[in-house]
Amino acid sequence: MVLIIFLVSLGASVVGAISGIGGGVIIKPVMDSFGVFPVATINFLTTCAVLAMTTVTLYRNRNSTIKLDKRTSTVLAIGGVAGGLVGKQLFDMLKHSFEKEAVVGGTQYILLILLTVGVLVFTLNKHKVRPQMHTGFLFIILTGLGLGAVASFLGIGGGPINLAVLYLFFSMDSKKAALNSIYVIFFSQLTSIISTLVQRKVPDFDPLVLVLMIIGGVSGGLIGSWISKKLSLRGVDKLFCGVMGIIILISAYNLVRFIS
Repeated sequence: MVLIIFLVSLGASVVGAISGIGGGVIIKPVMDSFGVFPVATINFLTTCAVLAMTTVTLYRNRNSTIKLDKRTSTVLAIGGVAGGLVGKQLFDMLKHSFEKEAVVGGTQYILLILLTVGVLVFTLNKHKVRPQMHTGFLFIILTGLGLGAVASFLGIGGGPINLAVLYLFFSMDSKKAALNSIYVIFFSQLTSIISTLVQRKVPDFDPLVLVLMIIGGVSGGLIGSWISKKLSLRGVDKLFCGVMGIIILISAYNLVRFIS
C-alpha cells in the first residue's frame, strides 16, 4: 500500500505542477477511496505533499519565461492565508460537531463535486467568456480569502478553482495561471501546516507514509516543471480537463462510499 501511495503522490504532483491544480485535488480523493486513513489524516498528509511539490515547482521556474504576477498573486496569497485559517476552523468545527467520518467526508465531496463540475464546464466554454482584469486590492484579497477557505476546508490546495478565477478575473492564460496558482497554493498549504503544528493537532500516521508522499511531491514537481515547458497552452488545457473528469468520477465514488 505504501508503494501505491507514493505513486499516487508522484503522479498527482506531476499533473499538479504542469496544470497548476496543485495535486491535492487528486491525492485526497484517491486516498479517500482506499478507506485506509481518517479524513483528517489524509488532509494533513496531502497538505505536506502539495507543499513539497509547490516549493520545488516555484524554485525550478524562478528563471522561467513565464513570470509571476507578484502583486496580484501575493495579495491573493495573503487573502488565501487568512482564508486557509478560516477553512481549517470550519473543518474542525464540522469534525467535532458530528464526529462521524460519513458526515465530514460526505460534506467535503458534495462540495468538491459541485465545484469541480462547475470548473470543468467553465473551462470547456471559457473561449466564450471575456476575461476581466481586476486590480483593486479589496477585490483581490477577498477573492484570495474565499479561495483559501474553500481549499483548506476541502483539503485539496484549491488549484482547479484558482485556475478558473485567475483566467476569469485576472486575464491569465493557462501556463501563467498554473504558475501563479502554485504560488498561491504554496502559501495556503504552508499556513495550514503551521497552524496544525501550533495547535498540536497533527494526526497519527506512519512516518514512512509521510516521507514517501513528500518524496513523491518533490519528484513530481521536478518532472512536472520539465514537462510543462514542452507542452502548448492547448495541451495544458486538455490535460486539465481530463484530470477534472477523473476527479469527478473518483469523488462521486467516494461520496457514495461515505453515505452508504
